[in-house]
Amino acid sequence: MNRQETQDIDGVMLLDKPAGWGSTDALNRVKRLLGARKAGHGGTLDPMATGLLPLAFGLATRFSHESLQADKGYRATMLMGIVTDTADAQGRELRRRPVAVSEAALREACAAHVGRIEQVPPMFSALKRDGRPLYEYAREGIELERAPRTVHIDAIELLGLEPVPGVAEGEPGSLRAEISVRCGKGTYIRTLAQDIGERLGCGAHLVALRRERVGGLGLQGAVTLALLESLDLPERLALLRPADTLVAGLPPLVLDEPHARRFLHGQRLRLAANTRAEPDRACAPDSGQRVRVYHGARLIGTGQYDDGLLAPRRLLPFCINPTSPS
Repeated sequence: MNRQETQDIDGVMLLDKPAGWGSTDALNRVKRLLGARKAGHGGTLDPMATGLLPLAFGLATRFSHESLQADKGYRATMLMGIVTDTADAQGRELRRRPVAVSEAALREACAAHVGRIEQVPPMFSALKRDGRPLYEYAREGIELERAPRTVHIDAIELLGLEPVPGVAEGEPGSLRAEISVRCGKGTYIRTLAQDIGERLGCGAHLVALRRERVGGLGLQGAVTLALLESLDLPERLALLRPADTLVAGLPPLVLDEPHARRFLHGQRLRLAANTRAEPDRACAPDSGQRVRVYHGARLIGTGQYDDGLLAPRRLLPFCINPTSPS
């Protein structure tokens, strides 16, 4: 299928992004492989990073923000004793420091970064200032002041620690540490590695990063670019998941035909206490929850449920047949 031969495709693909690909480049490659007209991704991964990149097509793009807002899980490797201008292995080395760090000290430094913390976004990032991404300023040698942002780290676990000898004779050695990180949206793992290194007094930078989880989605069943390129178009399309994959972490709520019609017109609904949350359960979701909303087995949108009142949030175009089952 050439570039002109595109089609409307609705669904989700969980991509295991390879190193060396930007998120947008990977998305555009898959979009061309599927011949899709409309696509978006659910959260940027640096080119150096690998792992889970949710891709949405067609109507599923309306729920891409769910991945952007979701908690993330990473496996990261940092090298202590070397500081780079990008806080990762793709940057220019700025300085080296001797490393005299015990496992106990490293665990303590990691623990100090759990909870609500302040992070200064890196200059080599896609955040914009005056319409230009920060990395463009950084490439010109311009350092701009950045306000710290509050992010949340749920947990940091030390998975491994090993010494790394110096390459040249007389060159001081380093330490390589592997950690797992569970964090909220907007967290820069590069900055986290750098800040842990600074707390230890030796500096550090990120040498490997793999995203293993986005909200309730994991790498199980994720596909690679190499696999997609080896398949023909029908086989690629068969790998698409339904649009509600991106909202699977929200509790479901099933509406009958009259309520579904009003919901799709953007109306707030006062629901009875026995509104079905699942086909086999006669109860509504807990109050104060965001929910995924269905008419029968068909996803029609998402909403906010508070004290029996359902407010539409994201809606899908759907024509309800008067004889459709509720």
